[in-house]
Formats: sequence, structure tokens, C-alpha cells
Amino acid sequence: MSQKRALIFANGSLPHRESAHRLIDSADTLLAADGGTRHALALGFTPSVVIGDLDSVTPDEKQRTMEMGVHLIQHPADKNQTDLELALDYAIEQGFDPIIIIAALGGRLDQTLGNLSLLTDPRLAGHDIRLDDGVEEALFTRDRVEVEGAPGDLVSLLPWGGEVAGVCTEGLRWPLDGETLYPHQTRGISNEMLAGVATVQIQSGLLLIVHRRVS
Repeated sequence: MSQKRALIFANGSLPHRESAHRLIDSADTLLAADGGTRHALALGFTPSVVIGDLDSVTPDEKQRTMEMGVHLIQHPADKNQTDLELALDYAIEQGFDPIIIIAALGGRLDQTLGNLSLLTDPRLAGHDIRLDDGVEEALFTRDRVEVEGAPGDLVSLLPWGGEVAGVCTEGLRWPLDGETLYPHQTRGISNEMLAGVATVQIQSGLLLIVHRRVS
């Protein structure tokens, strides 16, 4: 069965448009979380759905999307979720997997941490969801995951919320073999990919993986 991949444009920073453009495939379904609409339009794409309270969508952007037939799902401004959380919930409900969230890193630190924390929801454990801006991608694993990149790319492994045990890696310059990583230590920072794919596997805990492309 073919996978339904969705890309969600968040309202964070996008450091390199050309790199972000390469993430998008013609078969992807494009969603925008409120102000993320600007990134979609700037890259020359039309999102199928815009979700949020729409306070960050300019009148011109709103007019353009309406003329293009974009479905607008507006929520009250007084809400308990961020626009990105609403967009992610929508994508999950629609059965999309994998999901790539663009422009959710950088900018405000509180927003970046909040965006990362969204992916730690236990109900998302079986889904492939990543934050990516074309330069860096961030994802979590509770068991095993592959990182696709190029030799020389940087890969950092950061325990989230507690120690992570049984960490094994393949395809990294400094391998780990059943080791434990602790959140108060920096053992897993700045490893390097040796080939186009690296594998990270853990026995317990929650591990944040940050992959930075060097080219």
C-alpha cells in the first residue's frame, strides 16, 4: 500500500529556500499552519489546506489562497493549541504518514522547543514525523530509525527526559554499541555520517536525533 506523505509548513524560520524546496515531491499533500502559508507561497506551492486562527496570514495571502481554492480551517484565537499542533492533529486524522514539518526550527526558542515536544506524544510513536528546514532535520525514536544524508553530515543523539539505554549505531564515525546516554552529558553530540544512511537503535527511553546536512 502506498504511503500518503504530508508536508506541513510551520511559521518558523526557513534559512535556505532552495534546500527546503528539495524536500518537496509532486505527490506530497501540502498543509500550512497559519503563517506557514507564506513559506508555501514563497516556494511556489499552493497548500491544499490552511489551518489555524489565521492571525498570521496577511490579507493578500488569504485572498490568494481563497482564489486558488485552498480550504481554510479557522479556529478561535483563544485556543489551547498552537497552529502547528492543530495542523499536525489534522494530518494524523487524515491518515498521513510520514509527515515532514517545514520551518519549525529556529527563530523563537520557546516555539522551537514546543514544536519538538509535540513529537514526543506517545500516540505518535508509530508514525514517522520529522521537523526539517532543508538544512537540519530533527526526529525522535523509541526503537530504531534510519537517517538519510551524505558522508560528513553531522548527527547528534540527545536523550530526552531521561537516560536512553542500549544505544547502537551503524554508519557513524564514532559508533555506539549498547551504551547508555544521559541527558546531563554530551556524549552523543556531533557524530559524523560515513555513508548515505546511518542507523540508530535503542532499547529504552526517548532519543532526539538532530541531523545537519553539510552540503
